[in-house]
Amino acid sequence: MTQPDTVRPSSGFARIAVGIDFSPSSRYALDVARTRFPGAAIRLLHVTDARVTATPDLMGGMTPALPDPSLLQTMEHADAGRLNELMMDGEETELLVGDPVTGLLDAAQHWGAELLIVGTHAKGSLEHFFLGSTAEKLVARSPIPVLTVRMSR
Repeated sequence: MTQPDTVRPSSGFARIAVGIDFSPSSRYALDVARTRFPGAAIRLLHVTDARVTATPDLMGGMTPALPDPSLLQTMEHADAGRLNELMMDGEETELLVGDPVTGLLDAAQHWGAELLIVGTHAKGSLEHFFLGSTAEKLVARSPIPVLTVRMSR
């Protein structure tokens, strides 16, 4: 009788990706992954948002600018350090640069994740109207199940 190459955890999910943006809600999502899915392989995913650079325009608004390579490099280095501090033995991390929704989905699929867990943020209605919710976009576009978690108040 042959043994399977991997042992499937009792939760049914063997590979879980967790979106990390260093907010309390994403740290809570990581705690949920660790406690609710024991035995699953966990990969922490962080996307350094390349869209963060913008310059003030003459009309009082903000105009997107091309990302400054030195700023992105500094942000990546800082984010990598913070990500490594969150990682526990046996877990993996992946740091990406770009759009958070696309980056998380692509990385989770490429790794073969069976579940993506993300925390949700309470945003103001105006901010939500203009920016939308990253979690909502992930749920709408993801080919794999997405578990969204919210911290209790």
